[in-house]
Amino acid sequence: MKRLREFIRNNRLFMKMFLVMVISIVAVSVLIAFSTIRMSNNLFMETFSITNTKVLNQIKQEFESFSNAVASTTMNVQDNGTIKRLLTREDMNSVEESKSYYGITEQLDRIYTDSLNQANMIVLGNNGRLFNMKYNHWPVTADALINHPITENLQKNPDEILYQFIPASEISNGRDMVVASKALTERSTGNIYGYVYIPIRERDVHAFYEGFTSEGNSVLVMNGQGEIVSSNRSEWIGRRTPHLLSVAEASDVNRKEYRDAEAFDKDYLMMSESLPALDMYVINLIDQEVVVNNLIDTKELVMISVGIVILAVGIVFIISRRMTNSLSRLVGQISNMSKYDFRKPVDEEGGYEARKLGEAFNYMLNELQDHVDILLKTQRQARKAELEALQHQINPHFLYNTLTSVKFMVKEGKKEEAFDTIDALIPLLQNALGNVDETITVEQEAANIEHYILINRMRYGNKIKVNTLISPDCLHYHLPKLVIQPFLENAFFHAFTDKKEGFIQILIAQREDKLVCEVVDTGDGMRMETFRNQKEKRKLFSGIGIRNVHDRIQMLFGEHYGVEIASEWKKGTKVKIVLPLLEGNPKDMTIPINNTKIGPS
Repeated sequence: MKRLREFIRNNRLFMKMFLVMVISIVAVSVLIAFSTIRMSNNLFMETFSITNTKVLNQIKQEFESFSNAVASTTMNVQDNGTIKRLLTREDMNSVEESKSYYGITEQLDRIYTDSLNQANMIVLGNNGRLFNMKYNHWPVTADALINHPITENLQKNPDEILYQFIPASEISNGRDMVVASKALTERSTGNIYGYVYIPIRERDVHAFYEGFTSEGNSVLVMNGQGEIVSSNRSEWIGRRTPHLLSVAEASDVNRKEYRDAEAFDKDYLMMSESLPALDMYVINLIDQEVVVNNLIDTKELVMISVGIVILAVGIVFIISRRMTNSLSRLVGQISNMSKYDFRKPVDEEGGYEARKLGEAFNYMLNELQDHVDILLKTQRQARKAELEALQHQINPHFLYNTLTSVKFMVKEGKKEEAFDTIDALIPLLQNALGNVDETITVEQEAANIEHYILINRMRYGNKIKVNTLISPDCLHYHLPKLVIQPFLENAFFHAFTDKKEGFIQILIAQREDKLVCEVVDTGDGMRMETFRNQKEKRKLFSGIGIRNVHDRIQMLFGEHYGVEIASEWKKGTKVKIVLPLLEGNPKDMTIPINNTKIGPS
């Protein structure tokens, strides 16, 4: 025990380093494994939900197509005079009755459509005559049918097409089926003279969605009473689940894509679509546990993670042990360095890493003072160099856009306009060239703006109108060169991409102790809600000229001045430039500072 304590004390660095690495490796492995499983689950369920939404829509279309076919068929039966005549005649001899069967069968064959998906069609008259197109499909008698509850419901709702479920029983020949039916009525009196039934077996209903189910991904069709009339899970058919019905109704009202629901003593992810014409719901129940287990082998993932952790810990142990011996000695020398005013070099011995650290530390001591001197000198020069670099970026950008406009004028044969444009360009270039620290008056900037407006008017005509409003008491104030022009250029070239005409307002005025310049356009605007945080708001300043104006102002006058951009989609953009009140070169005066920070941080 004593030796163990002594070993720990002498190798404290190694023990701490090794322990931290082991904990980190285990924690990272556990988090990665957990995150991988969780993200895979979420991604798969999201994708699965999107896919199943499309599947439900497709199933809904199948049912709606069937419903439309049923509606068309029942309407044709009711409008058929031959069928009506044969269902209402009472006195027929055997020959006439045989002919009537032949005639009505011929009419039913003509009316029957393939869209009924193998469904049977039965016509029953109040005179007791029954015509069954597919007797082997449902061998029901007239007496059994006329006294069945589905016929009683038709008598109560003669104007509606009812979809009713008949569970497997003697009358249904031992098969579950859904019967679409309607009473046949006199148009003038509304009296019922017969009934048309279109029974479809549950297995034929199942065919509507058979290709879209899998293990853990079940589909069921439920009527308005909460009774399951069809499902790929045969044990569910005929069961009543009012809770599922209420959840489906709530989803239909709230238009929610999926919900958590409990059914048959189990939790499911539930999606549903209403079938109003059938008074039914098609419901998709997803067993997340089964579906996800088929996707991810959790046991295999855990075993791989454990193997990686063991391997990583072994490698870390070997490397850490070899590194820390020499590092411990080096740390001891460095800890005593303050006793010698950082002038005594450390011993360069031990392993490769320790020797290199010793060499680097000694070199650092020798170069520390020189580095401090160089750093101070560099900081003094950096300000001017950055300003010059920003200025050199702005000039080519502006010149390129202007010469592009002149090129189009010459190409279109507008020589006089091209000459006028070049004449306006010359003073703009003269203004752009020169010392980066120079400023111009608001009056000079106004003249430059007029030249620039002239250049763009030659190309755009009067589709984009520009109004300039400058307060007379601001004309003598100074501002940096090329501050307003990049935003005016941006408004001309980018603000009217969808809109082809509009207005640009330029305002310069004094507000309190600041000079405020605004460029407002009625162009396309931007969706400001897409810039949710400060990092994304920097994208508002991503243009070459625009970003440089903001940086240049803040380097000259501080972070309390700069550019603010506000925009509204389809209404326009407002650019606000905040400057100090200058009556000369900014080097020679004190700039007032407040606590308002401008632009993105």
